[in-house]
Amino acid sequence: MNEQIALDEDTVKRLINAVGSCNKSVSMAACNAILDLFTTSIGRFKLLELSAINNLIFCFLQVPKSSTPSISLIIMEEVHDKTFFRIGFMEDEYPVLLLHVAITLINDCTIEQLRKVPRGLSRKFLLYLAMLWAEVHKHKLIETVPESERFFCLSNIRTNHLAESLFRLSMDETFTTPSKFQEVKRSIFHLGHISFESFIVNHWEQSPLLIQRPSEDVLHDNVFSSFSQFLRSKETVSSFLGFLLQNLTSALPINSDELDIVGFLKEARGNIGCPIIYQQDIRVVKTMDSKEEIHFFQGSSDSPYFLKEDDILRCEEAYNDGYTFALRGMEFHFKDIAAISEGMAFLFGQPSTGVNMYLTPPNSQGLARHRDDHCVLVCQIRGVKRWKIFPNPCARLPRLYEQVNDLFEFEGDNDMIDGCKEFLLREGDILYIPRGFPHEACTIIDDSATNGNSEFSLHLTLAIEIEPPFEWEGIFHVALHHWGQNYKFSNDIPYEPSSRDLHDVAVKLMHIAVKLIGDVDPIFRKACLVGAISFPSGAEGWIKTHQLSTFSHLLSRVSSDSNFNDVISNVERAISKNEDFFEKFRWVCHLDQKMSVMGMEDFFHLLIHQKDKVEATFMEVRSKFCNDVVFDDIVHHYNVLLEKYRTTRKQYMNGMLALNCI
Repeated sequence: MNEQIALDEDTVKRLINAVGSCNKSVSMAACNAILDLFTTSIGRFKLLELSAINNLIFCFLQVPKSSTPSISLIIMEEVHDKTFFRIGFMEDEYPVLLLHVAITLINDCTIEQLRKVPRGLSRKFLLYLAMLWAEVHKHKLIETVPESERFFCLSNIRTNHLAESLFRLSMDETFTTPSKFQEVKRSIFHLGHISFESFIVNHWEQSPLLIQRPSEDVLHDNVFSSFSQFLRSKETVSSFLGFLLQNLTSALPINSDELDIVGFLKEARGNIGCPIIYQQDIRVVKTMDSKEEIHFFQGSSDSPYFLKEDDILRCEEAYNDGYTFALRGMEFHFKDIAAISEGMAFLFGQPSTGVNMYLTPPNSQGLARHRDDHCVLVCQIRGVKRWKIFPNPCARLPRLYEQVNDLFEFEGDNDMIDGCKEFLLREGDILYIPRGFPHEACTIIDDSATNGNSEFSLHLTLAIEIEPPFEWEGIFHVALHHWGQNYKFSNDIPYEPSSRDLHDVAVKLMHIAVKLIGDVDPIFRKACLVGAISFPSGAEGWIKTHQLSTFSHLLSRVSSDSNFNDVISNVERAISKNEDFFEKFRWVCHLDQKMSVMGMEDFFHLLIHQKDKVEATFMEVRSKFCNDVVFDDIVHHYNVLLEKYRTTRKQYMNGMLALNCI
């Protein structure tokens, strides 16, 4: 019956209009009818197509409500160790029903449908949702349900449904100022006697660098000053920690190559808006004798360990016992830090950068000596910290997501110990550590800075993660894809499926060949700065010349080292292990949504039955690609891909910022 009603567009329109009836009974009946229609696919389509959300939000905003929502949380059910809460309101049933229907529709929208909601309506509704979320967050942290608490209306709104609506409506909001890449550049590289261009030439992905503050008041006039002032506004370290942890929401993991933010939300909706999770969002750790890390909280590895109010109250105990607090994803919690992160991403030509915070008590060491799979800039905000940085034990830079600390042993390597460099970071100093370089740090007594008193240390690490598409290997995959598409349709390749299949297979084999060369050639692992923000005229010529030279060198490697038999052997090994070799660079599909997909078995079947033809086509494709490809033609396609990644990261960051009550 609901499907039949939904097919009658005139009836659906009348139901949507009836929500605004001055007769409350009629309006509530219309809301319930809309919820009924929403249970069918055709009903959802019609309601969203006819902008039912606009009318629901408008009607909700017109209804008198208390200025500050008074709520309680009621446990609805527990499913797979997850506790779901319904929100009880001290409000009349009518506005609560309007809110429920609006949230239900919003959480099923596409990005395009959400953008059709008038900006004025959306922002006013967002203000209410944010106010309601702040109250809900307090109750979730305590996670208790007072039996004596009274409420007029127990809604069908789950806390995670409210969080998702707040996230969705905030994705296109402007929470940060326009990119601060010039301010970031000035605040970091203008500090010492080194320019950003000199840093790129002499230190980037090569060697550590200490950039010292030029004056005592450096933190009062740069991009870190706001966070520094926030820290100093708290009377004690424990009050700073307590405020911080009570107001943070977990930044749920999102795949690095995820470009469908709505798809991510649908998968994450059971957890969105949950309290911070141990090991994922925060670690409370100390290291004894520079070797063994000890964790304060011992959560189960099988299920997430959510920090509750009791855990937060124990943080002062942990701090006094020498534990470091390491918080990930600070760019998702603070708008000012989000702006710094965004500026860094533009400066280095990456989709995004991460920011972590480390608060270490006096005379303590947090993390044990370790290597990172990404470059970091350590920005000392408060106190003093001594760093030891050891030479990279591997000739190649580690790639993102590699298990870098399992590849070697730190102890007993005299060359590594001899090559150790020590740096003392005081407030305002910045230390660059390239990926792959083992390092450790501890707080110390610095007589010159603290008059002999031991002080805690707080620093931010700006993590520049070079993701696969934005390495030099990545730009070759971009080049291969677009060259292959252009060549197929601009040359006289017959339209018979067999000819097209041979060409597609040859291009795919070239992708594998590039991957195999990239696994052994260190230069392929380096960051390609094609997407970096434009350099001043003096450096622009150098960077362009350097990029052209690097591309030419790597192209010669592809031309000489792309071996058909090596590629076939690797494909055979992958199939014997039931692996999909293309999974290693699946992001290539983001270059073209209509890109043909061929399974490994079909792919190998063609190789077996037409091996000679495949080899001949492979040799032809390799030769023509290496002769025809033009670097400047690639840059446009590369930047289009970079912008796709940036758009999704920006939407995620905006949504997360809306869920944090700071």
